Amino acid sequence: MMLGAHDALGAAIERALVITKDGHGLPQLMTLGAELHESAHPVPDERSLAAGERLLRWVDELPAHVEPLFLISGGSSSLVEVLESGTSFADLERLTAEGLAAGIAIGELNARRARHSLIKGGRLSARLRGRPARALFISDVPGDDPAVIGSGVLGPAPDGVDNVERTVVASVDHAVAAVAAAAVEMGLAAESSPRRFEGDVMRLAVRFSHELHLSTVEVRVWGGESTVQLPEQPGKGGRNQHLGLAVARLIAGHPDLLLLAAGTDGTDGNTANAGSLVDAETCARLTLSGIDADSSLRRADSATALAVSGDLVHTGPTGTNVGDLVIGLKLSADAGREVRRR
Repeated sequence: MMLGAHDALGAAIERALVITKDGHGLPQLMTLGAELHESAHPVPDERSLAAGERLLRWVDELPAHVEPLFLISGGSSSLVEVLESGTSFADLERLTAEGLAAGIAIGELNARRARHSLIKGGRLSARLRGRPARALFISDVPGDDPAVIGSGVLGPAPDGVDNVERTVVASVDHAVAAVAAAAVEMGLAAESSPRRFEGDVMRLAVRFSHELHLSTVEVRVWGGESTVQLPEQPGKGGRNQHLGLAVARLIAGHPDLLLLAAGTDGTDGNTANAGSLVDAETCARLTLSGIDADSSLRRADSATALAVSGDLVHTGPTGTNVGDLVIGLKLSADAGREVRRR
């Protein structure tokens, strides 16, 4: 987003502060003179609080003649925070970890975090004290509501004058449309789901597998964000790897079916993997290696299993975050093997 702003505004940018997740701070940002802070995601740590304090100072130090431009992406809830008096970092850490473990929908989790924040829920907007500003959002939440994106870090001020112009510039709908268009350009028949998916990952695995079985086109595309209920001591993985492994059990023995599930930011859960690409033989490869897919799912250890079956997808940081993409392929066995080779 910062690189895009520089392309559009160039020398008109007087100063820039970039707060992003570990490993996502592109070297080009430093050459542009941006102040870069890498922080934690999906669970905040002490750097999140340091980034929040820096953000407050940055806003307070803005010269009177400048109009601030805020670029807000999914993931902001964890990356930056200033806690209200009486709330400790341990409280925030517990709230986030428990919410993720319980599979709480992102909108509800963000609302809970905002109640304990001095910058979320529109409070940072209020700190501008009526100053004109613009905010551009890349949305990873249902409804694309600025009051929910990043727990409302640049949502409408709860009271007082608010002169922030807000625009959602990208969402998972754009990503879904782009995937479908790319499939058509490759000569494949494609169809995308008109509604974003959400909810329990195991239920979604059944839905996607069923729709893929019944599909009359070669490519089906879904966009959204699932939730996973974690055991007390989860293993390695993320919701997209969990989804892929769950689907693999349901498409076993169907050589014409493949399914990709991936996070658009290039990371998934507590791993550096974007997600997984599974096929009809994923479970067979696991069985030959002595790994039980059901047990791996119960332990939320999908990454370990999929590493053995060779079904992990690693893209590295993509520079964006609009939620998750699921792409189902219904191809001939030969075409499916060609996809795996690529």
